[in-house]
Amino acid sequence: MLLDGAGLWFRAFYGLPESLTAPDGRPVNAVRGFTDMVAALVRAHRPRRLVVCLDNDWRPDFRVAAIPSYKAHRVEEAAREPGEVDVEEVPDSLTPQVDMILDVLDAFGIATAGADGYEADDVLGTLAARETTDPVIVVSGDRDLLQVVRDEPVPVRVLYVGRGLAKAELFGPAEVARKYGVPAERAGAAYAELALLRGDPSDGLPGVAGIGEKTASKLLLEFGSLEALVAAAADPSSTLATGVRAKIGAAAEYIAAAVPVVRVATDAPVAFSREDALPSAPSDRRRVAEVAQDYGIENAIARLTSALAGEGD
Repeated sequence: MLLDGAGLWFRAFYGLPESLTAPDGRPVNAVRGFTDMVAALVRAHRPRRLVVCLDNDWRPDFRVAAIPSYKAHRVEEAAREPGEVDVEEVPDSLTPQVDMILDVLDAFGIATAGADGYEADDVLGTLAARETTDPVIVVSGDRDLLQVVRDEPVPVRVLYVGRGLAKAELFGPAEVARKYGVPAERAGAAYAELALLRGDPSDGLPGVAGIGEKTASKLLLEFGSLEALVAAAADPSSTLATGVRAKIGAAAEYIAAAVPVVRVATDAPVAFSREDALPSAPSDRRRVAEVAQDYGIENAIARLTSALAGEGD
């Protein structure tokens, strides 16, 4: 099981009130919510291995160089020195809770992983692509991760939690093809191409002007791939409608630049905090007890401890 760390703790932060505080008054709503999410996922899916994937660079240079508008609207308004990475706008009361969450994970012995110069999506994509032994479940509220689904050599599924954990949807290639109208035989890659054509305002991706999701789906089903669609647009004898040909032609520069932006990396230099075997008990019980007391999240810690031990199944 591969968890989109930042995506889940943002969701936890906004899902619980900031009135949930530690004994010293610090907000712990994200810490408690995230801990409970991990417990619920472990209890429901019983993974043997689990990794919480991190954003070492939420706005990588290679993506910004290709599409300067990439996530530009999320950059914190602050001067930065040359060579510094952009700072993402994060609620003031969430920032310190990230370190608390990492403390909880480390005390339990739960692995984290990141890659310098890459986003968590790339870590998730790399680890999913690399796996040849165990079936994989990627947990995220980011639809971009739907591109990692596959059936072979081991199944990779995405548990999409965009509407919350209680309404989570499990996607494989068949589900992606059915919901988004993309070729079933290459559903993951085709979803990335659909997103490229459609655009994504939340990521600062403009898409192809005049091409919405339905049109993008129709074109990918007809031509099979973005590469074939671009080739058809350049071929006067193709069956591509004149209006669509003009739209694709006008966006040729954007399309070429956006391909490495939209596709998650599958070769990121991932570094782990520890082995990814999921422990059946806290690796440091004394430290777990200390963070539980310090953060005032004893009940959440108890639920995660119980889930790891397989109790209550």
